[in-house]
Amino acid sequence: MRSAEQILREATTIAVVGASRDRTKTAHSVPLSIQRHGWRIIPVNPFADEIFGVKAYRTLADIPEPVDVVNVFRPSKDATQVVKEALAIGAPAIWLQQDIFSPEGRALAEAAGVDFLENTCIAVIRAVHAISGPRSP
Repeated sequence: MRSAEQILREATTIAVVGASRDRTKTAHSVPLSIQRHGWRIIPVNPFADEIFGVKAYRTLADIPEPVDVVNVFRPSKDATQVVKEALAIGAPAIWLQQDIFSPEGRALAEAAGVDFLENTCIAVIRAVHAISGPRSP
């Protein structure tokens, strides 16, 4: 299994489940920060048409291209279902944000040979390791 740093360094496209239009929420500010540091963000939110200036999709299954990471901003009680959906689209890495846990999701991901992180903020990992995305300005 890859480390958080390796996953982020090797990623180009990150689907963000639970991306928010509300600028005061971390589910908005964190993905926006990641986008500004050079990664392609694909928001997944059933109630939005566009977030971060890009098309939002209702579900992971609606995204018409492969993604490198599924980054999850949903409550822990929803995380196992999101993991199942991420596995169904063939995502190679699933990343649950800080304070989000899913022991069942971890077991499913590990059984499928998919990288899995939980309770870890993608923006903190980016900052600590001074990582820039592939489209960094």
